[in-house]
Amino acid sequence: MRFLPALVFAIFSLAAVTPTLGEESKPNPVVVIETSKGDITLELYPNKAPVTVENFLGYVESGFYNGTIFHRVIRRFAVQGGGFTPDLVEKPNGESIVNESKTSKLRNDRWTVAMARTDDPNSARSQFFINMRMNLDLDSRMGRDGYAVFGKVIEGENIVRDIAISNTHSVGGMDDVPVEPILIISTTIK
Repeated sequence: MRFLPALVFAIFSLAAVTPTLGEESKPNPVVVIETSKGDITLELYPNKAPVTVENFLGYVESGFYNGTIFHRVIRRFAVQGGGFTPDLVEKPNGESIVNESKTSKLRNDRWTVAMARTDDPNSARSQFFINMRMNLDLDSRMGRDGYAVFGKVIEGENIVRDIAISNTHSVGGMDDVPVEPILIISTTIK
């Protein structure tokens, strides 16, 4: 009789994690960013940041990122791209999205990918960045919006590291621009 409660618990536990018919869980989207330094593979988290992931995938599917550069590189902090051409002209992009930093509960840990924005928390559009360290100051806390994380680098960390140690300079009022442009050749959903 002692085994009956354990058996009942095991059956209910299994039922709680087994999807019902038609409720199969889909794998997270994976995006490959082909750069002039090599490929970077991202896993995205639509269950945690659905608006942000949908926005990013829209830019990927439209080919928007193709021919843009990583225009801001700060060693031991982040590499940012997805908005400027090699001659530092900003590409026209879509509407801004709602900031999901508070609702997603995802942290700006090393290798995570987040949306770049202005001081307005809901101003993110196409630009994204990859965290090169734990950037806890970029997380939401005490009622303050952070920077919305929506994915993580799962392959190509060495490529991101190579980008992060690029020599940079100031150009036309922009700081931390790589001296040698680092091109995003293409982005594809795997």
